[in-house]
Amino acid sequence: MSAQPAARRTVLKGAAALAGAAGAGVGLSACSTATNSGGNTPATPTAPVELGPAADVPVGGAKLYREQKVLVSCPAEGQYKAFSAQCTHAGCVLDKIDANEGNCPCHRSRFDVTTGKVLKGPAETPLPAVPVRVEGGRLIAG
Repeated sequence: MSAQPAARRTVLKGAAALAGAAGAGVGLSACSTATNSGGNTPATPTAPVELGPAADVPVGGAKLYREQKVLVSCPAEGQYKAFSAQCTHAGCVLDKIDANEGNCPCHRSRFDVTTGKVLKGPAETPLPAVPVRVEGGRLIAG
């Protein structure tokens, strides 16, 4: 007795399931923090690191130092607050600041750059504060 060919609908359902599984794998690899957060490097500087001129951070605004994984805000002239720029959800480094909100490119968590508080999940934990000071007109974090 010969096997009957599978119905077209059955074949398409199977192909869709395989494609979905493959897509899920791709999605999971995109969540990896190795390329977005710098691998196993810490979320905040463990030693003082120079960020650049303090004047680069606008009063009432903020600046993202992505390579150092730090964001700095300036709520008033001469006052600076710094936070880790590494998302507390999956470890990705924030990619931009828009309207005083830091954006995580991996899952779209949003953070208030003046307080570190979560504005939109999936992150639930605020960004950790980082010590920051001005020396000779330059910002030093850590």
